[in-house]
Amino acid sequence: MCELLGMSANVPTDICFSFSGLLERGGNTGPHKDGWGITFYEGKGCRTFKDPEPSCRSEIAKLVKAYPIKSVSVISHIRQGNRGRTCLENTHPFTRELWGREISYAHNGQLSNYKDLKTEYYKPVGNTDSELAFCWLLDNIRQKYPKKPSNMASVFRYAAKLADQLREKGVFNMLLTDGVFVLAYCSNNLHWITRRAPFGKATLIDADMVVDFQKETTPNDIVTVIATRPLTNDEQWNKIEPGESVLFKLGEKV
Repeated sequence: MCELLGMSANVPTDICFSFSGLLERGGNTGPHKDGWGITFYEGKGCRTFKDPEPSCRSEIAKLVKAYPIKSVSVISHIRQGNRGRTCLENTHPFTRELWGREISYAHNGQLSNYKDLKTEYYKPVGNTDSELAFCWLLDNIRQKYPKKPSNMASVFRYAAKLADQLREKGVFNMLLTDGVFVLAYCSNNLHWITRRAPFGKATLIDADMVVDFQKETTPNDIVTVIATRPLTNDEQWNKIEPGESVLFKLGEKV
């Protein structure tokens, strides 16, 4: 299956350390060789880098790893394809506009009988179960909330209820963000960790890399990282239980 990576922070933060660990799982320490992608939010906009090549040897991935883009909300994905061919249009994350905001999404898992998910407004570009599920999810949100509600947290809680229905069709681990909130929904495997003062050191599992966060942060920084499997071997990660979701806003659990 694929693997997910997300970040929610209270100040613009780079994700180079965690991203470096994830990239190794894309064809080196893991079998996820069918493409990768990452989306960074900057204000109301977002920039996305995708490549159907394995992340461990992608030149675009090397560029992103070497260029410390700072953001408060990031989602990333490495793909082990099971629905749809390996190509750019089937590579996550997927992004659509809703109420004048860019909504981005990535999915880990495999769905059955997914073609009965009917959509009216949003249409998939590729042919994966993941993108169709995203379009269906946004269609239902749009129907329930024709206009942007004042409380965006309620939208993400509704998205988690919709994810419960998608989970009935198979494995559905998901990251969903509007650049402010980041929703992590677990079907079978998803973890998170929040780093705050006093910061310490961390060592990647998949790469020979250690960082001392105390040297990279201020005492007021709050950074939450979400991953399919823990990325470090000397920190205490929280496991999300199957069927549960966790919502983050600017680094803090809501």
